[in-house]
Amino acid sequence: MKKLYTFLVAGLLAATTFAQTPEKMSYQAVVRDSGDALVTNLAVGMQISILQTTATGTAVYIETQTPTTNINGLVTLEIGTGSVVSGDFTTIDWSTGLYFIKTETDPTGGSSYTITGTSQLLSVPYALHAKTVTQPTYNVNTFYAELGGYVIEINTDGTHGLVVAMQDQGSSNWYEANDLLSNAANHVAIGAKFKDWRIPTKRELNLMYGVSTNGNGAGLSLGSYWSSTESDNPNAWGQDFYYGNQFYYNKNTSNYVRAVRAF
Repeated sequence: MKKLYTFLVAGLLAATTFAQTPEKMSYQAVVRDSGDALVTNLAVGMQISILQTTATGTAVYIETQTPTTNINGLVTLEIGTGSVVSGDFTTIDWSTGLYFIKTETDPTGGSSYTITGTSQLLSVPYALHAKTVTQPTYNVNTFYAELGGYVIEINTDGTHGLVVAMQDQGSSNWYEANDLLSNAANHVAIGAKFKDWRIPTKRELNLMYGVSTNGNGAGLSLGSYWSSTESDNPNAWGQDFYYGNQFYYNKNTSNYVRAVRAF
């Protein structure tokens, strides 16, 4: 009898690789016979089922395909493109619980399936899951603990933007500004779970000034802040938060430092 000696391993690894279109999922398996020899260059019949919750759970989608093994005994197929037996692959809600992939194989290319394997889909199909998850939305000029700071810019649908930390990281010259962000005490204060805090650009610094004149919900100081934007070799851009003007300061000048991060 022929068998899929490495079917579960190969299938589980391949289940995390997806095509560009989110309506299908790549899957691979190696077919071996009872003597552990590869079944090469032959068409095999396969029935693929997506099971919900457990390895014996309800099949939310079933399809059949007849892929051909290559010279290495490998079959490659795209789940979601076969002949549908039941269900609709495009309507699977990947956000609801566990899913398993069950494969039944006929090494002769027909539908007399003699080899069965089931493996848990450990990595949720990201492109598919993203369609079923509601993306949280945010408002500008608002503090969100889950983002680590105060939103100062938002995209058109409110899902992504820029936040500023809720306190200054100190003051320093331009060369040492980034060092303040990695200081142990500051790292905790600005949200240790985020690793992408940085010095704002010149444009972002002006957004911060806009916050300071709109209720100052981020508690920005009435002094000069550094941006990450250089002017020329000895100078870099900063902004005076008392008057709102942007200047280029000598890089050895001591100005306030406040981190931002994109989300």
